[in-house]
Amino acid sequence: MPVLNSIAEMEAEMKGWRRHLHAHPELGLECRETAAFVAARLRDFGVDEVHEGIGKTGVVGLIRGRAGGRTIGLRADMDALPMPETTGAAHASTVAGRMHACGHDGHTTMLLGAAKYLAQTRNFAGTVALVFQPGEETGEGGPAMLADGMMDRFAIAEIYALHTSPKQDLGTFVTRPGPFMAAVSDFDIHIRGRGGHASRPEESRDPVAAALTIGAAIQTILARNTAANDQLVVSVTQVHAGSTHNVIPATAYIGGTIRSYRPEVQDLAKRRLREICDGIAAAMGVTVEIGGQIDLAPTLNDPDATRFAVSVAAEVSGEGQVTSDHPPLMGSEDFGAMLAERPGAMLFLGQGKGPGVHETDFDFNDAAAPIGASYFARLVERALPLG
Repeated sequence: MPVLNSIAEMEAEMKGWRRHLHAHPELGLECRETAAFVAARLRDFGVDEVHEGIGKTGVVGLIRGRAGGRTIGLRADMDALPMPETTGAAHASTVAGRMHACGHDGHTTMLLGAAKYLAQTRNFAGTVALVFQPGEETGEGGPAMLADGMMDRFAIAEIYALHTSPKQDLGTFVTRPGPFMAAVSDFDIHIRGRGGHASRPEESRDPVAAALTIGAAIQTILARNTAANDQLVVSVTQVHAGSTHNVIPATAYIGGTIRSYRPEVQDLAKRRLREICDGIAAAMGVTVEIGGQIDLAPTLNDPDATRFAVSVAAEVSGEGQVTSDHPPLMGSEDFGAMLAERPGAMLFLGQGKGPGVHETDFDFNDAAAPIGASYFARLVERALPLG
């Protein structure tokens, strides 16, 4: 793999950054120490401008090339997950109940490596915006940075991202134009009735019966409201109610998720969910409130940007190492919000096959970092050529 020589020479340094980040995970938008670490490294590299506090704890660094031109954005996420770690690694999380189980420590490291190289060489005409984002796992970070005007403030014309994949061989890339990752809308359904003795259900307004009816009816959204090729998933993943055998409780809860690749299908499913809940609530004499914390757009790769990104990946890893028509994934990414505002593409970079992301024994493979950093660096030099 033709990893750029000066980036290959950084491998030990990048490993140090990555393992420091892994040992000190932070959650959601509260990535204060991580952001401070990133900002300090960017200043050490001689990045022209470092802007902090975007989207609460997001960081944007600007590197200007040797001539004027447009601005290309490169994005990495910084947050970890609220889960225990079982890797047993010397650099394992030092914070109980938190770990980097999705490779964001590696994503941040790859972008830092590219930043150091680009700040030293500046073999491009234009500006690079290095976007370090908090809150991807909660779906808050991308939208928060956009709400702070990031795209217009830094005149970002296109934006690209990488995500590690423990399902692919080391150094391989996979992506696709159009829908690559799904929209996701989590739902919380709170049902309130009137509790009572289980022997006298006629005196109650049973939220358990309502919950069971709603749970079954939700499945008709997929079966009867969408076409077979609409690629929709509606999953009930939680049902909570009651505390003992002979008491009808006053409340019940249903949680779940809706995922699809097209906004109109997502909107249809959310509308039908509300109509089902309202109808069953009226029929069974209970009240229903529907909420949800995550509501993310699909990750839609721009076709032209994807073709360009694939050509860069092939330059780094070789033609046979890049899959440009990978099946779309039902996982989700808040990078989709950025792609809704600017053209760009997300690619997955194989780190070698092993434990999956969001598993307690997952760890980013440090051997992938120079490959990802080289991809980012070559993408800038190809997109913003001198002369």
